[in-house]
Amino acid sequence: MKIALACHHGAFALKEAVRAHLEERGIPYEDLGTHTPEERMDYPKAALAGGNAVKDGRCDLAILFCGTGIGVLSAACKMKGIHPAACSDTRTARLARQVSNCNALCLGWEIVGPGLANDIVDAFVDASFEGGRHLRYLEMIDAIEDGTLTE
Repeated sequence: MKIALACHHGAFALKEAVRAHLEERGIPYEDLGTHTPEERMDYPKAALAGGNAVKDGRCDLAILFCGTGIGVLSAACKMKGIHPAACSDTRTARLARQVSNCNALCLGWEIVGPGLANDIVDAFVDASFEGGRHLRYLEMIDAIEDGTLTE
């Protein structure tokens, strides 16, 4: 498993904490920036960079960072095939993978600190999609995206 990391410049410190945690766990990642706190990257572009890394198969999952997690979530939701979840607790992160097969975790530096962020990342990365009854809902979501489910 390889994880794409991409962040709004304000979230640089949180991304760095998660990046170090992934290194400690031996989990490969691709750091798509920002690479310094001074290097500007707006959250829609961070979401696009992380989402594209998943879409093109370079990475299996993305972790996207901004102030609240909602900005990168909103942008990533616009990408076909990217199913993001903004999480501020481990239960939601685990269920996002198990039930909704989310492939992008969105974290906010104004919402969670580094310790909790790393716990959330662990819950997200270590979980896997259960399939079964949940598949029906994901098919409906894809149909909304494709325009074939309108009511």
